[in-house]
Amino acid sequence: MMILQPILLGIVEGLTEFLPVSSTGHLILAGALLGYDDAQWQVFNIVIQLGAILAIVVLYWRTFMAVLNGLWRGRPESWRFLRNILIAFLPAAVIGLAFHKRIEALLTRPDIVCYALIAGGIAILVIEKLVKRHRLVGVSALPVPTTLGIGIIQCLAMIPGVSRSGATILGALSLGVERRTAAEFSFFLAIPTMLGATVVELAKNRAALATPGAVGWPEIAIGFVTAFVVALVVVKAFVSVVSRHGFAPFAWYRIVAGAAALFWLMH
Repeated sequence: MMILQPILLGIVEGLTEFLPVSSTGHLILAGALLGYDDAQWQVFNIVIQLGAILAIVVLYWRTFMAVLNGLWRGRPESWRFLRNILIAFLPAAVIGLAFHKRIEALLTRPDIVCYALIAGGIAILVIEKLVKRHRLVGVSALPVPTTLGIGIIQCLAMIPGVSRSGATILGALSLGVERRTAAEFSFFLAIPTMLGATVVELAKNRAALATPGAVGWPEIAIGFVTAFVVALVVVKAFVSVVSRHGFAPFAWYRIVAGAAALFWLMH
């Protein structure tokens, strides 16, 4: 059983899943830089994202309990919360199933990740500078057209390196959602999105996981736990940084990291 690789990739996943820097892109680049076989680690990279997602469930358990209680009691704000998450999830579910094979083919292209990191960093700087209206506060307060728009924009993250959290957060900002709400909506939307992606991958590759010598359940378990622990720390810090400094620091990181990785790949 391999131990070091799952730990390293789990750390990368936990650090990057909820930052607008692309966790999938970083996992692909980490595999390329460390000499891992992208195809061999593809299922692992997708499944361990649930470890980071579990961190959101733990950190926001009070919010989820309040929503569940509100649903039971028929409170409108709780039903609007659930409605908004499901509506935003729908475009990714439809497009992801329809173009699964084409999306999967991109997961072995570290060069695409580099270009997407750079382009996404520039987009963040532009949107941060141009978008000033932040009138919508609270996930349950978002109107249906806004949540649907965020869901459609999230589909850009099917290109590795774009960043699911980055696409949803910036999409929300451009549609008038304030920063903290945009970040938290991205966290909550990640739960059905990544759960759906994981179920599809496991169903498709269940036989391969049991193949001798393949990256299997022991490695996935190690990566899952590592991603969970790291994400617990990162999410709290991320919300604090965004509230005070915005998203520009992550934009510059994307540009520098993408350019550096592209230079390394070309040499």
